[in-house]
Amino acid sequence: MNMREENTSAGPAPRAASTPEELQAVERLVQRFHQLRREIAKIIVGQDEVVEQLLVAIFCRGHCILEGVPGLAKTLLVRTLARCLRLDFCRIQFTPDLMPADITGTEVIQEDRATGLRTFRFVRGPVFANVILADEINRTPPKTQAALLEAMQERQVTVAGQKNPLPDPFFVLATQNPIEQEGTYPLPEAQQDRFMFKIYVKYPKWDEEFEIIRRTTEEDEAQVEPIFGAEEIMELQRLVRRVPVSDGVVRYTMRLVRQTRLEGTGDAAPPDFIQDYVAWGAGPRACQFLILGAKAKALLAGRYHVSVEDVQAVAHPVLRHRILTNFHAEAKGFGADKVVERLLEITPTEEGASQVDGELRKVLRS
Repeated sequence: MNMREENTSAGPAPRAASTPEELQAVERLVQRFHQLRREIAKIIVGQDEVVEQLLVAIFCRGHCILEGVPGLAKTLLVRTLARCLRLDFCRIQFTPDLMPADITGTEVIQEDRATGLRTFRFVRGPVFANVILADEINRTPPKTQAALLEAMQERQVTVAGQKNPLPDPFFVLATQNPIEQEGTYPLPEAQQDRFMFKIYVKYPKWDEEFEIIRRTTEEDEAQVEPIFGAEEIMELQRLVRRVPVSDGVVRYTMRLVRQTRLEGTGDAAPPDFIQDYVAWGAGPRACQFLILGAKAKALLAGRYHVSVEDVQAVAHPVLRHRILTNFHAEAKGFGADKVVERLLEITPTEEGASQVDGELRKVLRS
């Protein structure tokens, strides 16, 4: 099927975010987003891309991994974000001796002094908060890392057969040291796939580091004001899912992801460099997160539709931890980010896929 034939076989038109209430909500979101960025900037110097990617994930109801060397304010960033969002915050310090029950909670025996009757009572662990900072998550063994799996996916904790729902909204924001450092345990692939984004936190620029030193060595400490509340965040999460996306953008996203898989044949066959350097490709969850991230990215830019450029903007944080490169790639210095970069260069887009449909454009103008 050629590109022209594929365009004519498009499915039903996407639902437009066209009601006055929705359009006003988008405008308010953009204003509040910029206000939120200004509040965070009172504490965090620079790291604009990191902050934006974190907020995109939160508005998509996703979890994040922040990877970087110690001392780059990863923990401070998450704590500041929780304060600005007016959410319950809990920090869990992952250590080699941390046990799963230390995260989820455990049952204890409680005795009624009047009757002498003993019963089990569930004592909630620190995971029962809106924002969980899993600090240095790869410093603890996989058994304890896996304690977060059910919480992240099902947003509940099961203890002794009893399901205990977690508060809503719920986010796991994990910090991680580079795996080359001593005393780290790589996260299992199944758990990495539950994280929407993997965000690299890099060293600050010269002028940013200068400002960091000035701020952190003075007596006065900046205070941030809360911008969003829990109910507002959940409404924004629903708004993100109502953003229209064309079939052309969905097909582009699928082509981008499916090229990472080795078992493709025919039109879906992977490029030569994928066969040479990739041991395992991304699954369907990557497509879902790419579309959701692109929707949030478009909203935060004040647009009411998703373009291919929005998908490309979130491709690296979505795909870098879902593509497993082989030993040959490591020897050549060809990491997952380079794989994503090459795929973005060679993946074709459909004509008009980067723009909103004509009918939708008329609705939005009105």
